[in-house]
Formats: sequence, C-alpha cells, structure tokens
Amino acid sequence: MTEPQVGYLARAQRSASERDDAHTLHRLLSGPQLIVLGIGAIVGAGIFVSTGLVAAAHTGPAIVYSFVLAGFGCVCAALCYAEFAALMPVSGSAYSYVSAAFGQGCGWAIGWCLILEYLMAAANVAVGWSGYLGSLLVSLGIAIPSGWSSPTYVVSASRGLTRTGAVVNLPAVAVLAVLAVLLSRGLRLSVRTSTVLVAIKLAVIGLFVVFGAAYVVPANWRPFLPPNDGTFGAFGWSGVLRGAGMIFYAYLGFDTVAAAARETRNPQRAVPLGLLGSLLACTVIYIAFALVLTGLAPYRALAAPNPVSVALGYAGPRLYFLKVAVEIGAVVGLTSVVLVLLYAQSRVIYAMAQDRLLPRAFCRIDPATRSPSVAVAVCGVVAALAAGLFSIDVLSELISMGTLCAFMFVCASVLYLRITRPALGRPFRVPLAPLVCVLGVAICGYLMAGMPAGTWWRFLGWLVIGAAIYLLYGRRAAGRSRVN
Repeated sequence: MTEPQVGYLARAQRSASERDDAHTLHRLLSGPQLIVLGIGAIVGAGIFVSTGLVAAAHTGPAIVYSFVLAGFGCVCAALCYAEFAALMPVSGSAYSYVSAAFGQGCGWAIGWCLILEYLMAAANVAVGWSGYLGSLLVSLGIAIPSGWSSPTYVVSASRGLTRTGAVVNLPAVAVLAVLAVLLSRGLRLSVRTSTVLVAIKLAVIGLFVVFGAAYVVPANWRPFLPPNDGTFGAFGWSGVLRGAGMIFYAYLGFDTVAAAARETRNPQRAVPLGLLGSLLACTVIYIAFALVLTGLAPYRALAAPNPVSVALGYAGPRLYFLKVAVEIGAVVGLTSVVLVLLYAQSRVIYAMAQDRLLPRAFCRIDPATRSPSVAVAVCGVVAALAAGLFSIDVLSELISMGTLCAFMFVCASVLYLRITRPALGRPFRVPLAPLVCVLGVAICGYLMAGMPAGTWWRFLGWLVIGAAIYLLYGRRAAGRSRVN
C-alpha cells in the first residue's frame, strides 16, 4: 500500500472524528433511521417501474430468479460496504473506499461511476413518477399532453437513440426541481419527509400484494421461464442474466446508507445494521411483488412506465380502488426515492470536492441548513435534464453499469486491504472473507458482461469524459492542495 493511500485512509478516519461545527455535516441519524433511509431509496423504481420492463423484454415471470441473483451479489457488496463504513465513516461511499485502497486515480473513476449511477437513478425514478402521475390524473379525468409528459429520446430496435417528437417530460423535471429545493433546506426536514413517504409507500405495496394475490391468474406464470427466442438476453437463462444486470440497480439504495455515515451517530454499529437490514427486507418485498405483478397480467403487457397500473387494469373494475391507491402510493413512494438519491449524490460530490477533485464550491456547507447547497443544486439540474430527455430503458442500463462497477471495486478494495493492511482495526469484518469478496467481484463482473453492447459504448464514453476531467483539472487541483 503506497504512502498516499495510507495518508488518505488516515485523513478519512481523522476527518470522521472531528467535532461538529457550523462548517461540518450534522450527526443525527440512528440505525433504525438508516434502515428507513435505505428502504426509502431501494423500494421504488425497481418495483414500480423496472420490474415490468425487464419481465416484458427479458425474463417473463422468471424475473424472480433475476432478483435472487442480483440480491446475492448485493449481499456480498453490502457486507464489504459495511466493513468500510465501520472502518472509515465518511460521506464519499465507494469513492472514499476505493481511494483508500487503490489511490486517487481509481477513486476518481469510481466516484465518476457513482455520479452516473445516482444522477441517472434519480432521473429514472422521476420518469417513472411522471408515468404514474399521468395514469393517476387520467383516472381522475385529467390528461397531460403527451408532448409534455414523454421522453424526447427512446432506444430503437437497433439499440440506438431515436427522437420521439415529444418536447420534454415536464412532470419529471418538476419533481426533481422541487425535491432539490427541499433537500437544500437541510437533512432533518428531508429525513422526516422521507420517513412519512416510506410509510405510505410500504402500506400501498402491502395492499397490492395482499389484494392482488386473490386475482392472480396462474396461467400467466406458464411458462415461468419463457424459452430464449434466439437472441442473447431475450428470455431463457441468458434473459435471466440480462434481467439481473438491468434490475441490479433496483437494489441501489443500500449504498446510500454508507454515504450517510458522516451524519450518523455511532456509525460503526449503525451503518452495518442499516445496510444489511434494508437490503434483506427489500429482497423479500421484491420477490413477493414480482410474483403478484406477473400473475395479474401477461408479462409482455408490462412494458410501460407504470406496469402496476397496467397489471391491475387486467383485474377489471373489481380492483379499481386498488389501482387508484397504488398510483397514489407510487407517486408518493417514488418521491421518497428521488429525494434519497439526490441526497446520496450530493454527498458523494461533497466528498470529492473536499479532496479537491471537484471545485471547492461543491463542498461548501450552508451554515443555516448544514447542507452542501451548491452540490444539491447541480445534482438537481443535471438529473432534471436527463429525466426530461431520456426514456427509462436508456437510464436503467446506464445506472446498472455504474452500480455494478462501483460494487465490484468496493469488494476488491476490501480484499486488497485485508492483504496489505491486515492489522487495521475493523469494528465490523466481512464474514467468510476472502470468499465473499471474490464472489462479489465475480457476480458484478458477470452481470456487467451480460449488458448490451450499446450500453457498454455509452458507459465507456462516460468514463472517457471523466478521465479527461481528472487529467485536466482534478489531478492538478488535488496535487496543488497537498503541496499547500
């Protein structure tokens, strides 16, 4: 382990123990609040949006297998996140962890992946929010013109981007703007708002599973694993692999708990509890929800931004009350997801700016709200642009690439530090290491390999842009700060 890396780890641990003042983030989160925060981020687009898209195009009812495969990879990654979060409770999440293990260059690359992950995730969920809002308004006799509630670009059959003729998805832009303003008002208000929204969301999901199960048509589950149509990723076991890669981002959220470590009381105990508790709870919820969703309607009919509304429509007027309730719950629930994702993104940018890899304005704390207001504002603007222009399938694939890459490097970082710094005091240790670390790397890499070629090219393009920013600005600015 090189001297700069040892220095980074020491600085991170020292920074985490600094006293609170008007220029630092406020420690007020507990273990149960972290579980709520994690569930608030995890349960959202994966259930209300992407489950239908993946089932319709890749897995059919066997999306359950995709959830199990993705969930197992997430457990491995979550254990590695927990060890790091207890070792160095800072705001940068995977960016800080990889920097400590492999140095500034690798840390920047993962931080850049996290920016892609969180911004595209917030945009993706906002697009789903727009779809459910439109469906709810139609139920109430109100219609938003499609030119102002649809994406400007979608993925064509050749996996390229095609213009739709729509102007912009205005509701998606609006919800991101409003939540960015709320988040800039401070963490305490945001946590209270998120707790209420999560409670409503889970209540609606429970109603859907309980009442929807009575109207499941078992024929919709046959065949449970549709045969492959001759194209890799189009059903069959390759479809399960492709589906697991796409749905992987549905578990995005447990790493948000790690990003909150700097604002947590007793993070060595609370962060591992929040990580594993929220992940295990959500895995059970996902599987139950997916079974009911694919049992209510033929899986090919679920390719829509609001698949739950579509599925309940197949039950007819008997579940009309539930359809409206779920649409309200989806709008409320997805709101909490957008809020938490914007929160996590702003904290990663905050950590990178503290290391001088991004302009210092991004780590400036507003003394009145104790919030990095500039970072929040920039995140809101960029996510709003992506949500207004692009469809869910474009955003989902990019999110999964950024997430998988970050998770893979975190698992590798834990393994590397176990070898190079075995004497480090670790309040939480990954059980069965190095096996769990190796499995995390292997599963995440395997799921990345199953992603479409077009997604790989867009992801590589993003990395090239990030490398240029690092070489032209970040490395020089960080170097100057160390000299000074």
